[in-house]
Amino acid sequence: MRDVLCDFLFSKGYFVSHGEERHAPATLAALAKLFNIRIAANPGWANPSMVRIAKRNLGMDVPLPFYKGFPNSVLALSMEEVVADRLLHYLRTYGMGDFSQPGYSLFEDEVVRRCFDEKVEVRELSIIGEAEAIELLNGIVGSLLASTRPLNDVHYALVRTYIEEYGYEIAECGCKDTICRLLLDTRNPSFARLLKLSDVIRLVEWLQLLAYDGASIKKLNLRNRDRKLITAVLDRIFSEGNERSLDQRTCLEKRKQWKGLLHHLHYRPTSRAAERFLHAIRNNDERSVYSEFESALREIRTQEAVDVLRNNKGTGAVLRHLDYILSQSWPFGDLDYILESIVSNNKILLIQLLYHYANGVSREPRVFTFQRLGLTRVYHEDDSHSIKPHSFLSENMAMRTCMRLLQELERACKGTLGKVYASTDMRRIALPLQEGTSMGGVGTLSRGSRIPIPDGKKVRAFTYWKRVEDIDLSAFALGKDEQIEFSWRTEYNYGNGADGEPIVFSGDQTSGYEGGSEYFDINFDIFREWYPDMRYIVLCDNVYTGVPFCACDCRAGFMTRDAMDSGEVFEPATVASSFAITCRSTFAYLFALDLQTRELVWLNVARAGGQRVAGTTQMDFLAKYLEATSVINLYDFARMLATEVVDDPKQADVVFSDKPVAMREDAELIRSQDTERIIELLNL
Repeated sequence: MRDVLCDFLFSKGYFVSHGEERHAPATLAALAKLFNIRIAANPGWANPSMVRIAKRNLGMDVPLPFYKGFPNSVLALSMEEVVADRLLHYLRTYGMGDFSQPGYSLFEDEVVRRCFDEKVEVRELSIIGEAEAIELLNGIVGSLLASTRPLNDVHYALVRTYIEEYGYEIAECGCKDTICRLLLDTRNPSFARLLKLSDVIRLVEWLQLLAYDGASIKKLNLRNRDRKLITAVLDRIFSEGNERSLDQRTCLEKRKQWKGLLHHLHYRPTSRAAERFLHAIRNNDERSVYSEFESALREIRTQEAVDVLRNNKGTGAVLRHLDYILSQSWPFGDLDYILESIVSNNKILLIQLLYHYANGVSREPRVFTFQRLGLTRVYHEDDSHSIKPHSFLSENMAMRTCMRLLQELERACKGTLGKVYASTDMRRIALPLQEGTSMGGVGTLSRGSRIPIPDGKKVRAFTYWKRVEDIDLSAFALGKDEQIEFSWRTEYNYGNGADGEPIVFSGDQTSGYEGGSEYFDINFDIFREWYPDMRYIVLCDNVYTGVPFCACDCRAGFMTRDAMDSGEVFEPATVASSFAITCRSTFAYLFALDLQTRELVWLNVARAGGQRVAGTTQMDFLAKYLEATSVINLYDFARMLATEVVDDPKQADVVFSDKPVAMREDAELIRSQDTERIIELLNL
């Protein structure tokens, strides 16, 4: 079975084997000693390849950091020695251009490490046969294809590999981005049967990203093979399309892009449908739905504007433009009519809007976030927008909208599952709404999910890399009105981690292709004493060298370590999460630490842009992720889905829990890590 599939199954708690193995005892011993892994099912099937899989995903032979004796050697250095270390290191690398080998401190004393003796929770995995693994993957791939939202790179690689390896036939796919990527990667026009005509523009945008370094669709210069592919897709849609797929009026919303594309292709129609479409695009005698919608809003015919969207594009379009409709209609619009028009089974959209309105309204310029082509994009409203009349909703309007959305969500969910038991630990788990810009791997959860950090433990954030000269790990403390940066740029202001300080940095290391690593140790209790006004610490990763992460070999994650260290800087047995950063940008938010609740909050956001220094970005948009579980969480959602909520898991048809519970053999167990199944439930 290919590595992509084996790694994914490992992240879900499974190894794959063909049966009894002669070297099983040695393999079991290695897994236990190196990674603290215990095999719960079929231990006699263990084979040496499983050690390689664990090593690949949890890390072994990780490059040493700048301070090899981190953290103790850092604590022993003076600030003058730290400054001298850096200046000499930068002189060799950036000054003299010598990146041939990783750099290390010249002033640290050799540190004698105590043998690793920290208490670590056992990582329990099961071994399954290949037939069972294929059946499991088949269900997961089906769940992912049901998603109406873009897949992250790990999920997409899983889907593509499974299709190629086992000939999986896609009957339906909820997300057009997934089909566009499959079509371009396989160069197979047959995937066009799953696209509508209006999706061709998105297909060209993906082509521009993947093959032309993200060049604008307004500046097309396609190679001949790509022009032939797009032409073949158009011909297939026109020849086989029905009224739904030949959505000509929707295409008119992007008339300029269509004109440019058809001209660049020198497209010649091969059917009557194609001729009619070209005539509509080239002549301006037919209007798009949004033209009528905007016209009605300008003339304060709010109800008519709502009807135009709902009748022509569905309730989903009304929901996606709800904020705009409400803000533009006040005080003349009929609020009751608008809210009554919200009748939808689109759970994801309802929940996204619930988050939006639950956060209340503000008179400050607003911050908008959206996903596009695998990256999170952030837009800050400027003064020209904020001074416009009616650009903000009243408190009453936001509250009423929120209540209506919650009512509709409960109706859409009710009865999806039978009897449901939900453990209270699911209150910490957020719903996977926007996973397309995240990275997958061991221990990753939905954005906004929370992991409690045990007393007596500190968090050691890490990143390590190959095939790039310099990647920087940085930390930002966030308060209500203040932000403090802890990084290679600012450690001179906040200390180098002298004994008793709340945060210790392993040093800024630049390296050649051999690789490098950086770490932060964060002590919750001491940090709160030093910075009582700070609520969160956000960890970021950025490629200072300027190449995107997808061109590097970089992993990041965190370990939970004892406050009194033992063992190596990187101990695989203590790794709580490890994932490859593969986004097409130079910047990623990893996770946050809630200093008040002593929890780690998953962010896992790949941000668009070429930022090479973390401190140059605004982080206010992260607030909605940091408070996500207080609005709605997996516990709430599970209970909404139930025909009946039960208090005894033995009576349940579906059990939501991470802890072992007594349940019926025929009942379904859904854990916080079963993101793909939760995605499927969101899309039912």
